[in-house]
Amino acid sequence: MSKDQTDRDLITLLQANARESTANLARKLGIARTTVVARLARLEREGVIVGYTARLGLDDERPRVQAYVGITLSPKSSRDVIRKLHKIPELLQLSSVSGEFDYIAMLRADTTARLDQLLDEIGEIDGVLKTTTSVVLAVRIDRSP
Repeated sequence: MSKDQTDRDLITLLQANARESTANLARKLGIARTTVVARLARLEREGVIVGYTARLGLDDERPRVQAYVGITLSPKSSRDVIRKLHKIPELLQLSSVSGEFDYIAMLRADTTARLDQLLDEIGEIDGVLKTTTSVVLAVRIDRSP
């Protein structure tokens, strides 16, 4: 089933605050609370909404260094490389991309020394030809859940 404007508005409200009550969502959308509940159930069932999460603020216990790593692979090595990358807990996201790299990985580490170790580990994986790293200095806009 395709999403209508109400579905898109509901999703936008949830992205801003996933803890918003169904009553408040209904009030903001100008629809009945039961309609919100039914739409949420349908969006979850269809896989449009796959979960709810808590975003943490910065504090001393969270890793402080984040980097994006462009990874270039040798031909036909993707499956093995991905399997090995999957074992790295500091790797938050791996995306296949077009352009200069085959993949871009997002890493988050406690220290620059740990980030350096991670980059060495990735570079030593059979099939990885080259990595190019950009360390995040500051996040200016973050709309991720």
